[in-house]
Amino acid sequence: MKSPNEKAIHRVVIATGISSIVTQLYTIREFLTLFEGNEFIIALIIFNWLLLGGIGTLLARRYPGSNHGIDQLGKITFVLAGLSPLQIILIRYLRDILFVHGSSVGFYPTFYYTFFTSSPYALLIGFVLPLSLFVQRAENPGYSGTTMYIVDNIGDVTGGAVFSFAFVYILTPLKALFFTNLIVIVAACLMMRRARAGRCSIVIFAVVSLAANALGVLVERPSLSTGEGELVHYEETFFGRLVVKKSSGGVTLFEDGIPVSSSENLIMAEEAVHYALCQTDSPGDVLVIASVSGMMEEIDKYGPDTIDYIQLDPAVSTLEFRFSLLKEVPGLRVIHQDARAYLQGADKTYDAIIMNLPEPETFQVNRFFTDEFFAIAKAGLRPGGVFSFSINGYDNYLGESQRLKISSLYNTVQRHFDHISMLPGQKTFFICRDSPINEDITDLLRKRNITTSYISGYFAGNITRDRIGYLSDSIESSTPVNSDTAPYMMRLVFAQWFEQYQTSPVWFFSCAGLFFIIYCFFITKEEFVLFSTGATLMGSEILVIFIFQILFGYIYLKVGMIVTVFLAGLLPGAFLGQRLRGMSPRVLILADLSLIILLAFIVLVLEIGGHGFPELLFYAVAFAISVLSGLQFPVALFLRGGDNPAAVRTFSADLVGAAFGAVIVSSVLIPYLGLVWAALGLIMLKTASIIVVRSSHD
Repeated sequence: MKSPNEKAIHRVVIATGISSIVTQLYTIREFLTLFEGNEFIIALIIFNWLLLGGIGTLLARRYPGSNHGIDQLGKITFVLAGLSPLQIILIRYLRDILFVHGSSVGFYPTFYYTFFTSSPYALLIGFVLPLSLFVQRAENPGYSGTTMYIVDNIGDVTGGAVFSFAFVYILTPLKALFFTNLIVIVAACLMMRRARAGRCSIVIFAVVSLAANALGVLVERPSLSTGEGELVHYEETFFGRLVVKKSSGGVTLFEDGIPVSSSENLIMAEEAVHYALCQTDSPGDVLVIASVSGMMEEIDKYGPDTIDYIQLDPAVSTLEFRFSLLKEVPGLRVIHQDARAYLQGADKTYDAIIMNLPEPETFQVNRFFTDEFFAIAKAGLRPGGVFSFSINGYDNYLGESQRLKISSLYNTVQRHFDHISMLPGQKTFFICRDSPINEDITDLLRKRNITTSYISGYFAGNITRDRIGYLSDSIESSTPVNSDTAPYMMRLVFAQWFEQYQTSPVWFFSCAGLFFIIYCFFITKEEFVLFSTGATLMGSEILVIFIFQILFGYIYLKVGMIVTVFLAGLLPGAFLGQRLRGMSPRVLILADLSLIILLAFIVLVLEIGGHGFPELLFYAVAFAISVLSGLQFPVALFLRGGDNPAAVRTFSADLVGAAFGAVIVSSVLIPYLGLVWAALGLIMLKTASIIVVRSSHD
């Protein structure tokens, strides 16, 4: 028999699910912007969020129950709705209070900051789901825990969809939270009113929650004005946050907290352009991947026929033109596409390809510093053409991590070009071609009557034969090459992060590993299955996103679709599991075997390259993994008895397992072992799950 308040509670759970996913995604973007983050930081945030959610769920075990359960659920829902915008504001303002503005922050301070600033909301969101179940069961003892799991997933899927396909296009973060939390507030009001809660209490909580969200909208722009410089433009795109600041007469464009172009960048413009173009006799067609202010004017000195400038985000190039960071020159054509995808499909070749991307400190940027991309760049050049790129330079001493980076890149690019010169300027520039390279840059420019401001006066004094020789002698031939599926550079980035602050990741992973071992020791065998399934689902999601980046280029909409598909499959999976729960042990084993087969397919794709596979096939794999994961929850819950303590523990096992999968796959398996071994690691985890199930039901 249905309880009289069942639909009202369901509306609250769905609304809270929508808001929680939107809050989580905007929280991730906020941390990435403030900490100039990469996938390691994403892994930390997801790890903290899921782990705290799992702890919050376990805390619900101590909930004593009450005749006023709906009233308590409503009040907590109001608190959640008001807390999410305050969390974003707190994250923004505390960054410059606790850390020096503009400074780099180490691993452990980043971990503590993300953990404590997100803990109130994450703990509550973990607590509220089992609380909703308890409230339902207080009115209807036969209410199924699987039904609550399904209702919650409806909210999660809706939240992922509206974020990926609507909010990132039309709303700023705190405006998006205002609208989603308005739905939460209305749903909570209707539920409490239906349950005849005190009208005064409803009004007070609703007004305070609404005021918190209104405050978020009002302070959104001022909260971005912290630090140096005057904020002259702010814009959210589905690729990231764009901020333009003016300081001392100069203008700087920031993308997710990282400066991408500045009006005072003459040195970088000259080095990036002339080191490469002076090697060619007549560069008729030039391709530029990312730019700095002044580059186009320097390229124009060679009189090329065309300059193709690739910029993924149309909003970036618009702002570059608007603030005179990019000048119109004859033959300039702006292409808004992923550079790697463009080169793979282009029917045009170039005399020069100048890549001006930042240091490969993210998996996304690392795609342009791999063996596979260098092969694509080589194919995009005409005979005698030149390809150049750069990474951070050094003063007088080359640190070990930076030496290994340069060695890896040299060993990788030399597989494709006969001649490579490394010039240690403000950055370390790699000049690559099949014809010999003349390192006397000033003489080449003088012969071509090309004037420069920096190179003509400082090149000979800064880039000496001794420095070039020191750099060449530092190359270690045994350093592994950097590839798509085995991103050695990301391992070095992770190591360099700790080296910079004289710390070690050993303590973090040792503590995390000890926690998970102890946790697995105290959970039941059915809960271990859900733990492994949560880890496999999250790990598979990360793997599929990386495969999309490698095979199809980075398109934010597709990444959003992948996340949504992984959420969407949980719903039919849970429905199916509810029907098949009578065949419990066999269903769990068959689901695990099916997951292993799908992961084996991912391994096959990575091994053979996978460029011939259609995108739809990967969406299908993602959906199938999600269905199989959702299927196991009701089955495991049935085996545990389905009572309140069992529901709490199964909810928690799923969340904690997902936290484990996020941090292990992103921060350990992929950077240290590569994508193939990451997939094999998940296969081994599900194999252990099968062994556990069989041993418990033989």
